[in-house]
Amino acid sequence: MPQNFVAELRWRGMVQDLMPETEAYLMAHITPGYVGFDPTADSLHIGNLVPIMLLSHYQRAGHKPIALIGGATGMIGDPSGKSKERNLLSEEALRHNVAAIRRQLEKFLVFDQSPTGAELVNNYDWYQDFKLLDFLRQVGKHLTVNYMMAKDSVKNRMGEGSEGISFTEFSYQLFQGYDFYYLYQQHQCRLQMGGSDQWGNITTGTELIRRMAGGSALALTCPLLTKSNGEKFGKSEAGNVWLDAAKTSPYKFYQFWLNVSDEDLPRLLRFFTLFDQEQIAELEARQNPVAVKKILAQDISTRVHSAEAAQKAASASDLLFGKASLEDFEATDEATLAEVFEGVPQKVYTRAQYKEIGSTVDLLAETTESSKGEIRRMIKNNGISINQEKLSPEKAEKVPDFSLLKAQYLLAKKGKQFFLVKIEA
Repeated sequence: MPQNFVAELRWRGMVQDLMPETEAYLMAHITPGYVGFDPTADSLHIGNLVPIMLLSHYQRAGHKPIALIGGATGMIGDPSGKSKERNLLSEEALRHNVAAIRRQLEKFLVFDQSPTGAELVNNYDWYQDFKLLDFLRQVGKHLTVNYMMAKDSVKNRMGEGSEGISFTEFSYQLFQGYDFYYLYQQHQCRLQMGGSDQWGNITTGTELIRRMAGGSALALTCPLLTKSNGEKFGKSEAGNVWLDAAKTSPYKFYQFWLNVSDEDLPRLLRFFTLFDQEQIAELEARQNPVAVKKILAQDISTRVHSAEAAQKAASASDLLFGKASLEDFEATDEATLAEVFEGVPQKVYTRAQYKEIGSTVDLLAETTESSKGEIRRMIKNNGISINQEKLSPEKAEKVPDFSLLKAQYLLAKKGKQFFLVKIEA
């Protein structure tokens, strides 16, 4: 028999709205359930991790997860949570995006032929030959305009000061509702899940199932994840944090999790890891947020990218804290090094210029924009290191003679601040 999926979500704080009979039904039946994904980009992002985790927990509880890619509805646009009309994509672009999203979902879900094997469907498959008049006659007649306009996703776009809503986006809930009906009929799907902003669209689906098939269906939503300061979670200063390494590098992805606030940490552990209650309680009891953030970052980075990529990101992250070895520096690729040392003061010399430097004191004074006297005082107090070795007063007065990291770098540290010296050809 399945495990108690709803109870698992409930202790994690991942239940917002729930039809009353959902928990009991899921405990008694292995049930296909689905979440929809918007294919308007060729990568999912951190904001999509919440519905992905819903499907992951669903499969682990002994149910069959279905990921619905909105290849057709992606051409329309969902008004939920948006204030403007969305740009429409071409069929070719959407096909490309769907293929890319599938590859990312395969990292979280087991796609096989077992009763609980995940399945991916694309609603373009059942809409491409569905004629408009047939859709209106078969589906549209079952819902009134009054019913559709009562949904918050529509009312919010019709309010004072808004730009309004096109008929295209107004019709979105009808299509999403039909998706649920189609999966109910063709895949025996009884449950739809999503963010709390999707409750109106989801219940439109349960209503269509009732009216068109005389059946009953289930619905569950998860709270929208926000930061402790009320901002939307999943954004960085540069915008979305993507799951695609080409859009957000594994290093920057790892860093995102290291930089979350301490206040958000308990919720993030529950939402984004598969740790059980006992493991999370043990992590919270450590009273060491930095260490726990590293565990969080390592865990999520491993699942999104790979164990190797996560370890490289962790080692690269330690470069700025003096905890990584010189071997880690050598093993870090140039693109990641550029990200690690972004914002760190850097000084570039040609090899000819480097050979003309009179002493290491001269090099450091110029690199750190400090006086030679200050540099000598700090060296005397063991306050300066190069390539993680303390610089002695004797060596400081000699011509620079250090082994260059990756054949072109010196990593200097003055007090707690790093400086990077690069010697180019």
